[in-house]
Amino acid sequence: MAFQKPSHTFTKIHLKALRTNSLHILFALSFTVLINTFSLAQELPKKEGSIPIKPIKDTKTISSNTLLNRPLSTKVVDSTKQDSIKKNEFLQDIVTYKATDYVSINQKKQKIYLYNEAEVLYQDMEIKAGVIVIDYSKNLVYAGRLKDSTGYSQRPVFKQGANVIEPDSIIFNTDSKKALVYNSRTEQSGFKVRAPLTKKENDSVYFMRKGRFTTAEDEDDPEYQFITSKMKLVPGKKVIVGPTYMEIYGVPTPIALPFAFFPMSDKQTSGIIFPSFGEDTGNDRGYFLQNGGYYFAISDYLDLAVLGDYYTNGSYGLRLESNYAKRYSFRGNLSFRYENLLNSERGFPDFAQSTIYNLRWSHSQDAKANPNSRFSASVNLGSSNYYQQSVNQLNQANFLNNTLASSVSYSKTFQGEPSVNLSLTATHNQNTNTEAINLTLPTMQASMTRVYPFAPKSGAKKGAIQNVNFQVNTRGEYRIQTTDSLFGKSEMFDDAIAGMRHSIPVTTNFKVFDHFSASVSANFEETWTLKTIRRFYDQANDEVVTLNQNGFDRFLTYNMSASLGTTLYGMFNFEKEGKDPKIQAIRHVMRPSISYSINPSFDQYYETYDVIDADGTTTEEYTRFENSLFGRPGNRYSSSVGLSIGNNIEAKVRSKDSTKTESEKIFILNNLNFSTAYDIAADSLNWSPVRINGGTQILNKKMSINFGMTLNPYALDSNNNIINTFNIDNGGSLFRLTSANINMSYTLSNESFSGEESDDDKSSAQEAARSGGRTDGLFGKTQDFADRRLTDKDKKKDDKEDNNEWYNYKMPWNVRLAYAANYTNTKREDQISSHSLMFSGDVELSPKWSVGASSGYDFLNQGFTFTQLRFERDLLSWRMNFTWVPFSDRSSWNFFIGISSNLLKDLKYDQRLQPDRSVGN
Repeated sequence: MAFQKPSHTFTKIHLKALRTNSLHILFALSFTVLINTFSLAQELPKKEGSIPIKPIKDTKTISSNTLLNRPLSTKVVDSTKQDSIKKNEFLQDIVTYKATDYVSINQKKQKIYLYNEAEVLYQDMEIKAGVIVIDYSKNLVYAGRLKDSTGYSQRPVFKQGANVIEPDSIIFNTDSKKALVYNSRTEQSGFKVRAPLTKKENDSVYFMRKGRFTTAEDEDDPEYQFITSKMKLVPGKKVIVGPTYMEIYGVPTPIALPFAFFPMSDKQTSGIIFPSFGEDTGNDRGYFLQNGGYYFAISDYLDLAVLGDYYTNGSYGLRLESNYAKRYSFRGNLSFRYENLLNSERGFPDFAQSTIYNLRWSHSQDAKANPNSRFSASVNLGSSNYYQQSVNQLNQANFLNNTLASSVSYSKTFQGEPSVNLSLTATHNQNTNTEAINLTLPTMQASMTRVYPFAPKSGAKKGAIQNVNFQVNTRGEYRIQTTDSLFGKSEMFDDAIAGMRHSIPVTTNFKVFDHFSASVSANFEETWTLKTIRRFYDQANDEVVTLNQNGFDRFLTYNMSASLGTTLYGMFNFEKEGKDPKIQAIRHVMRPSISYSINPSFDQYYETYDVIDADGTTTEEYTRFENSLFGRPGNRYSSSVGLSIGNNIEAKVRSKDSTKTESEKIFILNNLNFSTAYDIAADSLNWSPVRINGGTQILNKKMSINFGMTLNPYALDSNNNIINTFNIDNGGSLFRLTSANINMSYTLSNESFSGEESDDDKSSAQEAARSGGRTDGLFGKTQDFADRRLTDKDKKKDDKEDNNEWYNYKMPWNVRLAYAANYTNTKREDQISSHSLMFSGDVELSPKWSVGASSGYDFLNQGFTFTQLRFERDLLSWRMNFTWVPFSDRSSWNFFIGISSNLLKDLKYDQRLQPDRSVGN
């Protein structure tokens, strides 16, 4: 019969149709082994490559039904006897296979052929190849490529779950379940492995000879690769290699290892963190190892990194870093750093020693966790000079921070009518210049939601009576004021004070003549304290004595206020018939308001004592509540009228887009506010200074401008003290400018610059925020490139890298500017107290080259501020960074080059020059 090629043969083999005495059982067994093992024979064949297919003689075209019913040999087996023996059922699911040209069997040669685009599917396993041949006389299965006039095509592809192998050809032994794979290619967690000869020992172990591995994107022409004589691969677990050396673009390098171990897991795994090495010449600390230690993958919710530094002069440091998270509940991180720093060597005259530490904790609760309670923490405390002296910190610019602040709070809402909110907060504020520390341990606040006793049960509230409402608020604090040297010692509690304040604000609001909004309020406060004073004059010693008294005491105060305001609108229209001006209209919104407040005098809480001296007897007044946590009661009656005017100015302009019919609205002035007050009860200096502040956004809202000034109507005497005489009556102007300030910020970039932040930029901003610094890069960016353990991600390719020939000739760039100036003239100083411009920018010179700088200029002192220059080079699978602080006493540089992939990120070179942080700076 003539041989004909069917267009497609598609067969499904069912489990219960299989019998051990028939051909289809061996066929199913062969494919089962083929799919489950991909494995290797015990003896290596002499040749490798594709399997040649010769014309088959004396073969017949058979259908799938014929294939399932043909015997394996001419020997007849009694089926009843076969049934009496235990059945061997090998398949647990349907096997689907097909081939474009044919599926054929040759009984003489005892082979089955699947030719051209052969495919076999079984559960989650799949094999595709140009040809698949099953030799059941030798218990071998072959899969290989096809050869044509252009070369080879249809290389075998084996898939099982996420694992993929792409060899040139493969041979299995169905008895030993081992296999040989020729020119295999596989990828495990970004780890690309190639080997001319691979032996699969069992289902999870591969042995390779003369293997090559890399993390480069182009594995056919990698920019680097490692070549090893032998390799053991356990997919999803580990790679172990023997003697290995490195090639860069095919050129061997002296970088070699006698052996190496690479863990490969989708889960977090514990392991050693290799340190960076270098030399600290600025402080004579010698050679060092930094950021070396061990990473503990404690669980899916918690990890811990223990890192250390060591210098040959005896200095050392310890750093603990931990992240924790529970989905839909909370997440946070904890960091503790300790450094024992030695300058110079023991016995030398310039030898000095200091210890510094820093503790940071950040915790946030998911909003879905509990709607009625919330816990959060943001802690940054430590030695005041930590950022000035630390030799191992993530952000070089943190030394500019002069404040450390912390807050830990818990709040809970008790639902009801009315509901009650309760919060407990512990705060910490530390000035690193003065080393003064303020603590509240804790602050307790409780408040009841507003109650409207006269409001109707349904419908809107109308009038002054129905809008009457009140609250009950309570605040208690335990406050500690100490210094850095006493922090953590018992002496820090010596001057601690405690107190509590209860307040009941009563308010109402209503309309007057439909156009005016009026409000009236009264506030009652009671303050509790546990410490008071008693003061008297000791005539024997001729001194005023103040005694502290412990015990509960309280005072009650109250005040009242009322306000009346309205909103005025003005419109100037530029539109005329037949004309379409660019500025179509300007609208001015004015919000004037007048207020009146009364603060009574509480003389009942004041006492007097007589001081007798050579000039006679003088009566002094004091209150025993002088040291109260919430201030003393007032002893001066005040009846004050306040005036304020708020403005904003908008413009309606024609759209630049001719297709739009609607006009666009822009702000000329976002706000412009004037305020002052007149104290009716005062004997002198009745008018308060006029305060003016405003702000706007221009240049498509990319530049923000905020300004403010204070104008005093009273004059100064010859000693620069304010007198009860108007400045204009003293020969001056109507107002005297006592202070002014202006702040401007501008962010500019060309349209081709990507708005997305890189992982390094995000990490730098997060680190700066945790340290209390700026997040806009104006004070520099993170320098410790080698320490990317908690933030490192495999490099993501940008689309423009694949289109370098179409790269925009307008180089992407961005610039951030911040300008600030302050003027002071309170007592005829007539001076600019501060005047500076800060700037930061980045430029992409090419798709793989970028440079950046952060600096500023102090116009008052006529010098540059902290300056940092940055250079970055994308080397495909590698990255190179260089930062440089060129001048000042913080001058330093840092060079880094390393592999981007997480798997090989410990292969790096990091060299730096530390700034001179001498002890005592």
